[in-house]
Amino acid sequence: MKGFVIILFFPFYLSAQVNCRVVGIIDGDTFTALCEDTVQIKVRLASIDCPEKGQPFSSVCKKYLSDLIFAKTVLINKSGLDRYGRIIANVYIDSIFVNEKMIEVGLAWHFVRYDNSRRLAELENQARKEKRGLWIDPNPTPPWEWRKSGENGN
Repeated sequence: MKGFVIILFFPFYLSAQVNCRVVGIIDGDTFTALCEDTVQIKVRLASIDCPEKGQPFSSVCKKYLSDLIFAKTVLINKSGLDRYGRIIANVYIDSIFVNEKMIEVGLAWHFVRYDNSRRLAELENQARKEKRGLWIDPNPTPPWEWRKSGENGN
């Protein structure tokens, strides 16, 4: 029933693509956007996973994403909803594919559990090889392992 209410009141939600202004950065792979000047949504970048709060590089990832998209209009190409109700999306600003950029600069893992893109895998391998971003650490803990281990305090 809740999903029905969202669709009823937010017709933009039916669109596969929408332009929205970024109004908040939650972490390296999640942000808040304002659409149609009145509707606020949470967006989770598809196919990537960034360090969790408390993990090394989490604040660096958040700052990089903020510098890239905060207070700017982005194109959100929706692919679904996650279990927290966030929109999962590929996000673009100008000609930059934000999800890809986070991997390219070494600030995200390619989340192969949900994506099999060769391009993203290649970008991650290149970032690892060149020790960019979080790959300066010889053995960084992937966020999904961090969450599972309980190191995040949960």
